[in-house]
Amino acid sequence: MRDNLLKMDIQTFGKYFDHTLLKPSVSNADFELLCKEGINCNAAMLAINSAAVGLCKRLTEGHNIHVGAAIGFPLGQTTVETKVFETMDSINNGADEIDYVINIVELKSKNYNYIKDEMERIVTSCREHGIISKVIFENCYLDDDEKKKLCEIANHVKPDFIKTSTGFGTGGAATSDVALMRAYADYPIKIKASGGIKTFDDAAKMIEAGAERIGTSSTVAIMGEFVNLRQ
Repeated sequence: MRDNLLKMDIQTFGKYFDHTLLKPSVSNADFELLCKEGINCNAAMLAINSAAVGLCKRLTEGHNIHVGAAIGFPLGQTTVETKVFETMDSINNGADEIDYVINIVELKSKNYNYIKDEMERIVTSCREHGIISKVIFENCYLDDDEKKKLCEIANHVKPDFIKTSTGFGTGGAATSDVALMRAYADYPIKIKASGGIKTFDDAAKMIEAGAERIGTSSTVAIMGEFVNLRQ
């Protein structure tokens, strides 16, 4: 996989990445830099908290890059109604993609109907507006049976992506989790790996395990490695 990735052109490889800025202590200047970096790297998406969607949408106007909103981030502990409202507010402000965090309390309580209803309502809101949907599992807090159950629910609801992590939990993306999600999620559901991916080799391992998107704040560094390795 590593060698196959290095045969790609920069534009194609860049589309694996959701260039991320989700830290609480940032300024509008930081978002301006994020947008410039994402455009230069030909990233698929900018991953930001929902309040910055309008700003980043304006800053990227005319460029081939999506703006994505993180919903219920990072804990997932808001009501379904709140998440749906935040989803729609983000879409109305220009979001092209939505990454939402499941309610882990309800999953741990085996309230699977709640998890399914939450997923259906958010994914449907996205689908009705032509928006890409991603469901964040936060695997560091889950056992394998819980991850499999989420895949089972996703197979029914059919979001565009299921995602490993927020990057704010006790652990980030693991290749074993990506492989498990790929094994139990039906196509055409795709896998996004996020959290702790900092190098080209990190990204290559996730892609080899089955990831089709990589969420990282290290996109520029990874692209730099990619360019150097191809020389």
